[in-house]
Amino acid sequence: MLVTTGEQGLLLSRPRSFVGLMGIYENNYLRLRRLLGDPARLPDRLISSAPRDPSLQVRILERCRYTTTLNLTYFFDEGEARVADPDLTVKVYHDARLVEASDCRHRHQHRLFRGFPTDASDELVRRWAMNRMLNKWLEYCIQGGHCFPGQTSQSRQA
Repeated sequence: MLVTTGEQGLLLSRPRSFVGLMGIYENNYLRLRRLLGDPARLPDRLISSAPRDPSLQVRILERCRYTTTLNLTYFFDEGEARVADPDLTVKVYHDARLVEASDCRHRHQHRLFRGFPTDASDELVRRWAMNRMLNKWLEYCIQGGHCFPGQTSQSRQA
């Protein structure tokens, strides 16, 4: 269901609706493209370092004609173990210009992420949680200065 705001005349979707979820997918695409460039042309592995952030690692899991599936994660040292968190599987729909977080851990492993819920009984609520997290994380990475080889300041502003 859509709601109109009076002053600006903007059309917004109701939170946790299917239409709203599609809006998040569209925004995820714009943010991912700003961070990585053209998702259809990515190399199999990418690593970005930022001054105050862990290395952001991107790995292509599958390439198809209209989609690319990739993994986005940070790696943290937790004692003797190396922990991937958040550990998101992301599907890029090139023709529709949408990005969907399709899978993530049910429980975060790193202490800083344990407060973010990732499991829910309702599928729409679960997808909202995953994709809102992806949306916020992508913006955080962009603002934190993550940049990948081949990215220019012009492509990051697009």
